[in-house]
Amino acid sequence: MTAPDSTAVRTALWRALHVAVDPPPHVFDDELGLRLAGPGEGWRDRDDMDPATAGRYRAGMVARARFVEDLVVEHASRGVGQYVLLGAGLDTFAQRRPEVAARLRVFEVDQPGPQAWKRARLDELGLGVPEWLRLVPVDFETTSWWDRLTDAGFAADEPAVVASTGVSMYLTKAANAATLRRIAGFAPGSTLAMTFMLPPELLDDGERARHRATAGKAEAAGTPFVSSFSPAEILALAKEAGFGEAVHVSGDELDERYFAGRADGLRLARGEEFLVATAGAADRGRPAASS
Repeated sequence: MTAPDSTAVRTALWRALHVAVDPPPHVFDDELGLRLAGPGEGWRDRDDMDPATAGRYRAGMVARARFVEDLVVEHASRGVGQYVLLGAGLDTFAQRRPEVAARLRVFEVDQPGPQAWKRARLDELGLGVPEWLRLVPVDFETTSWWDRLTDAGFAADEPAVVASTGVSMYLTKAANAATLRRIAGFAPGSTLAMTFMLPPELLDDGERARHRATAGKAEAAGTPFVSSFSPAEILALAKEAGFGEAVHVSGDELDERYFAGRADGLRLARGEEFLVATAGAADRGRPAASS
C-alpha cells in the first residue's frame, strides 16, 4: 500500500479547515476526509494550512467539491444512476451522502497503492466499502482506465456523471484530449465536470504570482503542471471530442454562487475553472445550483 500523495491529503485538510475556521454558512461540510487522512496532532500548524495565506486556495477546494456534488445530486434526481470519480483521492461523497450515493453506482478510479491504503482506512474507521461503491485501481501509465471501469460493473449504455478535478493540469494536452474523446462516447446524457488550469497570461499580477508559487511547489514535489487551457481552447477541445454541449463555468460564477454576501470576504483563488460537457445532448443551458 502507498499513502495518498500530498495533493490529496492537502485537499482533505483544506476541506476540514473550512469547517474549523470559516464562519457558517459552510460551502462544503467535510470533516471525514480529515479522519481518513489521519495527519496527527498539529496538522493545523502546517505552512499550507495557515488561514491567513491559504484562504483563497481553501475556498477553491470547497467550491469545486460543492459544485460537483450539486451536479451529482441534480442528475441523480433525474434518474442518472452512475457516478465516476477520476483521480478520487480522499473523496468522501459515498460516506457523507449515503442517501444519494446508495441510489447510484459510485466508481472511484485511482492509483492502486493509494486506493488500497484508502480501503484499509475505511475498514479501520468502521465505514467499510458498500456494494454500490466500486474502488477501481488503475495504473494510468500502463492500464486502460476504461477497461478497469467496465470490469468493475460500469454500464456503458447508461448515462453517468463523471468528475475529474485537479487532474487535467498534470496530463499532456494529448492525454486530456483522449480522455475527453472517451467520455464523449459515454451514453447520451452523460455529463463531465472537469477542472482546468488557466494560462498565466490570463491572470492578473497577483494571481499570476500565486500561480507561479503553486507551480513551483508542484514541480518540486515531482508532479509538475503540464497543461493549461484558455476557456475557448477547452470548449473547442470538448466539441472536437464529440460532446453535444459544452459550457465554461468561471471562477467569478463560482464566487457568485457560493461566496456572495459572506461577511468574512472569503473568495476563491483564480486560475482553476470548470468545463461542463454533456454527451449527445441538445443545449440545456448552464448547470443549475442545488439548494
